[in-house]
Amino acid sequence: MATILYNSSLQKAIFFVMGFQGLEDLHGWIFILFCSIILTVIVGNLTMLHVIRTDVILHEPMYYFLAMLALTDLGLCLSTMPTVLGIFWFDAREIGIPACFTQLFFIHTMSLVESSVLLSMSIDHYVAICNPLHYSSLTPECIVKMGLSSVLRSALLILPLPFLLKCFHYCCSHVLAHAYCLHLEIMKLTCSSITVNHVYGLFVVACTVGVDSLLIFLSYALILCTVLSIASHQELRALNTHVSHMWAVLLFYIPMIGLYLVRRFGEHLPHMVHLLMSHVYLLVPPLMNPIVYSIKTKQICQRIAKKFEFIKSLRCFQSS
Repeated sequence: MATILYNSSLQKAIFFVMGFQGLEDLHGWIFILFCSIILTVIVGNLTMLHVIRTDVILHEPMYYFLAMLALTDLGLCLSTMPTVLGIFWFDAREIGIPACFTQLFFIHTMSLVESSVLLSMSIDHYVAICNPLHYSSLTPECIVKMGLSSVLRSALLILPLPFLLKCFHYCCSHVLAHAYCLHLEIMKLTCSSITVNHVYGLFVVACTVGVDSLLIFLSYALILCTVLSIASHQELRALNTHVSHMWAVLLFYIPMIGLYLVRRFGEHLPHMVHLLMSHVYLLVPPLMNPIVYSIKTKQICQRIAKKFEFIKSLRCFQSS
């Protein structure tokens, strides 16, 4: 299936991404499903960005962080799109080391950035409820610095992985079970010791997703304690405005935990279960975040409705 090619100066590998192996008869329906999801992700997140950018009322820290989340979701979706659509459109399953490692870098970097953005949003909510007098300190310049630090932290931590994988020897024919390149999948294809990669991967997860999730939980515990101690109608309403962020956190971390449990303890499970969990982890958060925020956040919902009313009135005016 997959061949490993050598020359005298450089070891080159060509892998095959299999995607939905065994479901070739359903590729047409799966293609329609994936195109619908990708189109929804792109339109939904671009709509969020457009509404936040064009409406001055939404130029607040909460919505700036939401725009950062939408950009991250777009990046995560676009990182997986080339190989997935290549399989359905052109049956293009070959992928070389440079393209594979580039995709790996962006997928894992965007995942860590999303975790960091969710942490930044929880800090924003904590300051708004627990320390409202300091909320003015979250200036646009401060938010930009937080966003850049999130990207820089994630990129610097993921950057060594492609170089470590490049040093491995791929001594026999292998295929990638998924439709894209992931660190754990490529590690399975090597004949070299993966101890360094395994330890470093655990270190990256622990100091990013592990720390982020712990701080998010701590911030909401403090928010809940503050709200219950005051127990005023205004504070309860303020807590209700952050329900959408709680949903975003659950949509990100539950598929991640599920994917880890399937990979760690589900070796006996069918291949389709592993494949489904990986797609849920990568596609469900970018798909659902715009939907959740447009429904649960009153200001976003109102602004989107006004945009559609303006477009409808403009069409009526042109037709008349």
